[in-house]
Amino acid sequence: MAVGGGSAGVSSASERMFGDVRSMEAFSRISTDAGAQIPNCPNGCKTGKIYRDGLRYNVDGSAVQRWLCTCCGLRFVDKVLKSQPALTTSRQICAQGAKNLGSATELKTVAGDKKKSSFPFAVVRNIDLIDEESRGLLTKYMAYLERENYSPDIQYPATLARLVKDSAELLKPKKLAHSILLEPEDVKTVISRMKKRNGEPWSDSMKMLAVAAYGTFCEMAEIHWKAPTYVQNEADVYLPTEKQLDLLISAAARKKMSAFLMTLKYTLADPEEVIRVEWSEFRAPVMKILHPVKGHYPGEYELPAQLCEMLLSLPRKKKTIFASNYDTLYVAFCRIRAKAAEQFHDPDLLKITFKSFRHWGGSMLAYMLKGDVPEIARVLRHKNWKSTQKYVHKIMAPLKDEDFDETVASTVDEIRALGKAGWQKYDEGIFNGVHYHFYRKPKRFNAFPVGNQKQVDKSTNTVDRFLCPA
Repeated sequence: MAVGGGSAGVSSASERMFGDVRSMEAFSRISTDAGAQIPNCPNGCKTGKIYRDGLRYNVDGSAVQRWLCTCCGLRFVDKVLKSQPALTTSRQICAQGAKNLGSATELKTVAGDKKKSSFPFAVVRNIDLIDEESRGLLTKYMAYLERENYSPDIQYPATLARLVKDSAELLKPKKLAHSILLEPEDVKTVISRMKKRNGEPWSDSMKMLAVAAYGTFCEMAEIHWKAPTYVQNEADVYLPTEKQLDLLISAAARKKMSAFLMTLKYTLADPEEVIRVEWSEFRAPVMKILHPVKGHYPGEYELPAQLCEMLLSLPRKKKTIFASNYDTLYVAFCRIRAKAAEQFHDPDLLKITFKSFRHWGGSMLAYMLKGDVPEIARVLRHKNWKSTQKYVHKIMAPLKDEDFDETVASTVDEIRALGKAGWQKYDEGIFNGVHYHFYRKPKRFNAFPVGNQKQVDKSTNTVDRFLCPA
């Protein structure tokens, strides 16, 4: 882009902010061109809106408009990079798609070889914001975790990078000669002072994670430190009713969101596990969970016909069924939740999150199985029974009479049907010569098809069907 002689009036402060006059002119031209044609999403999304997502400045001073697709969450630019001056020296270009790639995310060679990083993108982002010495230590730390066979999804490196990034502000006016990772006492101080992005202090659970992360770093670096003690917080999670969950599912206007919420309900899986499900792992009516999180066992579930039809009608643009990430889906869910709370005049809907579906299902199982921890853990694929006991403790709270639905049965077939559906008998009596049996069940556990759940037995590699006791 050529620059005329009128650039002499631009202040040096503007030059330091935008690089030079050319980038300012590009910014003015792009941001004020309201009539510019909005590009289509490269993934072929037709239902989402495309929004401007800021500018990217090249080393030659030119600017490129970035776009955001609200359907799949993809950020892209509507420009093919051809000239060498338009490229930054710290990026590589994919020979197949002319796409900028970071050195720690995904590399493609001309021959087509593909190598993915073992660590999440959040780690790379945090590492880019810290000093060079700490970056080198964390690089060695990530290699150590890989050698020790830690999960690729572990957040230890990201947590330590966050500590290093915030340490300069939290330790003022003290200045360190070396990386804070080499100073155990300063790490303790930073952990105790850490705050969330909204300004609230870290919970003890988050501090426990930071202590565990730094503990493994000390093992690698052979540093002796006395770890501080924190007690894990027991979050007061709102337990919704099935009616509330169904309201949110019906309020989702888009097919993908309603199918995602229904999958959460009928699998009781963690939301991240559902997001990772690939098309090859779904053969109607069975969906396999082969990418568990939080140390869960893998498993598979038999889905109802309606949900199978909804899943099969989704576009197959990517390898995963829902072709999105947690943040994008949750932002859309929050909009649906707010609209439903206003429409149905139920402010408690605002307390429901993705994880509420699993908490609801776990509490329902605890009630139906009368606190049978081993059986509940088997259905929820828990490795640690301590995770299962929180559902038992939650449902043990006394329920009032208005919290139950009631029904009666007088024939053998009716009694068997109610027993299989999870109804519990609480009384019986003879009226006009007919023997009646009275059953009831909490309203929040209305009619969930427990018999459709399966779990993969890891030791024998067989599938066991979970049957609700009659």
